[in-house]
Amino acid sequence: MPLELTTARLRLPLMDAVTAAALVAGERLPGWARDFPAEGDVDVAGVLVREGVPAGPDAVYGPRLVVEARAGETIGTAGFFGPPRDGMVELGYGIVPSRRRRGYATEAARALVVLALELPGVREVVAHAEADNAASIRVLQRCGMTYAGREGTLVRYGVRR
Repeated sequence: MPLELTTARLRLPLMDAVTAAALVAGERLPGWARDFPAEGDVDVAGVLVREGVPAGPDAVYGPRLVVEARAGETIGTAGFFGPPRDGMVELGYGIVPSRRRRGYATEAARALVVLALELPGVREVVAHAEADNAASIRVLQRCGMTYAGREGTLVRYGVRR
């Protein structure tokens, strides 16, 4: 069970307690892109601060930093909203504006989808996007997900093992 994923251009280490606390406190750590964190990154860190960093077999389902390997800068977060429930995990991701439109969200999300579908107990990966967020919907489609319905202002996409 890989706790740190790597892709051609990214490292995806699990977010640790020190990083989560810094995000929540509004502190900046070395190696962060100038526009990191975004609001969603702070929200994810807040959950870790409140609930603790996942440990043991569930650690793999924790949130991850998205680090641009070449520059060594943290440019976003990606991960799951916890361990599987009824065989399903939900994926979330976000890349800072200065690094968008380079395929990083797709690269990170695809790596996480592949990982999840190899884990025992996971039969399906789902994700939500705002219905008018064409870029995010393209990310999900490029990860092999297909439209699975609408929930208010959100669309749901998924892929099964």
